Amino acid sequence: MAVEKKEFQTEKQVFSEHIQNSGLRHTVQRDLILEIFLRTEEHLSSEDLYWLVQKKDSNVGHTTVYRTLKLLTEAGLAREVRFGDGKTYYEHHYNREHHDHMICTECGKVVEFFSPEIEELQVAMAEKYGFRPTHHSLRILGLCEECQKIDARASASGAQPRVRVMSGISKQI
Repeated sequence: MAVEKKEFQTEKQVFSEHIQNSGLRHTVQRDLILEIFLRTEEHLSSEDLYWLVQKKDSNVGHTTVYRTLKLLTEAGLAREVRFGDGKTYYEHHYNREHHDHMICTECGKVVEFFSPEIEELQVAMAEKYGFRPTHHSLRILGLCEECQKIDARASASGAQPRVRVMSGISKQI
């Protein structure tokens, strides 16, 4: 049990300092939201996190979860990402390596990847145009391998390919 207490200790300290510097109160509800966020490796919307928090404490409101996610982002513990479906998701950011995303527009699968070649090309393009980037986000939208197979089977049988709608992206947590 002593090991569990030390888990995420640095992140908890960063969050605590941010709350204090913002003139806010340290609450049990914020601690719970932080703990659940840190233990969940998926990209989470505020609604996703709200439902996970509700399983532990039904007294925590959606507004509290949303505001705490904003605090986590301000503290550098979370990062907002958008996958083209109109929602904002959050992922772990503290002491994490930069990465980009490939998003399946059919099933919503998200693949994280890092490419030194892409990073070098971005630096070269910024230099070429006299641009000083502060951050970037690369999203590649398309079909994952499994959805391509499904479409190929549908085409082979003469069926119409499925209509791809970005707002149809959903995730099971």
